[in-house]
Amino acid sequence: MLTFYTNPQSRGRIVRWMLEELGQPYETVVLDYGPPMKAPDYLALNPMGKVPTVVRDGTVVTEVAAICTWLAMTYPEAGLMARDTAAYFRWMFFAAGPLEQAVVNTSFGWAPQGPQEAGRTGYGSLDAVVRALSQHLEQHDHIADGRFTAADVYLGSQVGWGLQFGTLPRTPILEAYWNQLKDRPARLAADAKDNALIPARPA
Repeated sequence: MLTFYTNPQSRGRIVRWMLEELGQPYETVVLDYGPPMKAPDYLALNPMGKVPTVVRDGTVVTEVAAICTWLAMTYPEAGLMARDTAAYFRWMFFAAGPLEQAVVNTSFGWAPQGPQEAGRTGYGSLDAVVRALSQHLEQHDHIADGRFTAADVYLGSQVGWGLQFGTLPRTPILEAYWNQLKDRPARLAADAKDNALIPARPA
């Protein structure tokens, strides 16, 4: 049995989608932000004191890209690991590094000033990141193998969030990519389960 530690208002939503795509049973443990994530028992699993984390037979995996990849490899019958591992790992690491850093830094109002700072960031600029991703998506419907894989769960989630919250430009290429993913039954099921766990706001 898989145990999934999460919060419905976290990156754990990506892992929830991945778990729903697998079709394997799993137990959900919801942790609130603050003391519950910093409790000694949980820090023994994830020393960063954050979610998500998955545990299976004593094996602990943290970090969303790593979790998605490990799940795809652990349950090969789901067909979510790409045969083209070069493309798979290239774009998973791109999403976990340049894409996320560029989006987060820009959302905080910081952008590299000049070519020297741009070089030191490792991604250059948000425009450069979007351009690189768009060039790939112009030539490929999916990230790897020409079909849906765990890379689309992870990178696709970032594109979907970026379009929803305005942290990525609403371009035809990014919209077309997200539109072919957003209505997958597993993603909709995952969203429904997480949304049901979010406390209702007082009237």
